[in-house]
Amino acid sequence: MPHFRPTSISRRRPMRTCALATTAAALLLPQALAGTPASAAPFPGAARGVATVTYDLGDQAYRLPDTGEPVEMAAVVHYPKDLGTTPRPLVVQLHGWHETCADRTAEAAREAAERAGDWDAYAAANQKLFSWPCAPGTSPLPNERGYDYLGAKLAARGYIVVSVRANGINASSVWGDQNASARADLINRHLALWQKLDASGRGGLAGAFRDAVTGKPHRVDFRHRVDLGNVGTLGHSRGGAGVTWQASDRHRAQWPAGVTVRAAVALAPAYNVMTEDAAAYGITRVPLAVVRGTCDGQVGREALSFAADATAGSTAGFHPFEMPGANHNHFNTQWSPAGGQVAARDDAAHDAARPGECTEPGGSVYETQLTEEAQRRAGAAFVEAFFRRHLTGGR
Repeated sequence: MPHFRPTSISRRRPMRTCALATTAAALLLPQALAGTPASAAPFPGAARGVATVTYDLGDQAYRLPDTGEPVEMAAVVHYPKDLGTTPRPLVVQLHGWHETCADRTAEAAREAAERAGDWDAYAAANQKLFSWPCAPGTSPLPNERGYDYLGAKLAARGYIVVSVRANGINASSVWGDQNASARADLINRHLALWQKLDASGRGGLAGAFRDAVTGKPHRVDFRHRVDLGNVGTLGHSRGGAGVTWQASDRHRAQWPAGVTVRAAVALAPAYNVMTEDAAAYGITRVPLAVVRGTCDGQVGREALSFAADATAGSTAGFHPFEMPGANHNHFNTQWSPAGGQVAARDDAAHDAARPGECTEPGGSVYETQLTEEAQRRAGAAFVEAFFRRHLTGGR
C-alpha cells in the first residue's frame, strides 16, 4: 500500500506513516494542520455529478512583458453539475515544464539524434517539441489535462477546479525566478477572468466555454457561484514554484481584487532551477504543503528544505511529505508512459538487478515503485484532505 512519510525537516509534531487505506482526513492530523482559520462560508458539500468544459482565448492571448514571447489563455474546468446557490471554493492547478507540441516525428528524430550523439540534430528536433505556437498541423500537448483525475475528484467534493495550460511559458526563454513570476502572473490573469465572470457574467470567459468531449459551445452560468475569497492553488514541478511565488507575502498585492488564496500545494516543486532571490518565495500567511516522491528523477530533497526556509516565519503552517516509490512524471497522466503521449516517460532511476524498485538518480535507498494509478490515487487523497481542511474547515 502506498503511504506518506513525514520528512525530517518538518517543524510540526512528527506524524506516523499512514497507509493509503487510512482515511484522507486522518493523513492530516489536527495538530499538523492547526493555525489556519477555515473560511466562514458554508461548504455546499459533495456533488452528485461532475461536468467538464474547456476554454481557449488564443495561443497568443498576451505577451510576456520582458521578452514579448506569446502565452495562451486556456484551461479545462471540472465543476459540480448542480452548482447550487452557495458560492463554491475555487482550485487552480498549474503544470510544470514539459514539451509543448505533440510532434511524434520530432520525438523520433530527437531520440535517434541522442543515440547517434548528433547534438545539432537533437537541438533542431527539441526546438520543434518546445515551440509555441505549434507548427500548423501539430497539436499542442495538453499538459493541463494531466490532472483531470484530480480535478474530477475535487469537483465531486464540491469545488470548481480550473487547470490552466502554460505551454507558452514552457517554450519561452524565461528562466529561474522570472519563470516562477511568469507562472504566478498566469494564475492571476485566470483568476481575474473568473472574478469578472462571477461578479457580472461578463469578460473574456463569457461565451467561451466548450464541451470537453464534443468541443461544441456549452453555456454554464457561473455568476455568483464562485467563492473567489476562498481559493486554493496547486502547482506541479515548476508550477510548484509558480504557486509558491504567487502565494508569497511579497506578491499578495498582485492578486486580483476580491481574490484571496487560502491554501497552496507544491507537488514535486522545482524551486532549484536558477533561483536568484530565495526571499521572494517567503510565505508566512498561506498554508503550504509540499509533496515529493522518493524516486523523483527531476527534483531532489532540496525542494523540501527550500520550502522549509521559505516558510520559516509562517504562522499558517508548512506540511512536507515524502511519498515512497513515487516519481516525478506520474502525477501528470500526459507525462506518464501509460497515457501514450509524446515525451511521456518514467523518470525514476532503476537497477536491472532490482526489478519493480526505484530510487533517485544516484541514490542508494530503493523503494517498491508505485504504479501510475497508485501514485495518483495517493497524491489525490492527500491534496483533497489538505484542501478540505483549509478551504472548507474539514467539511
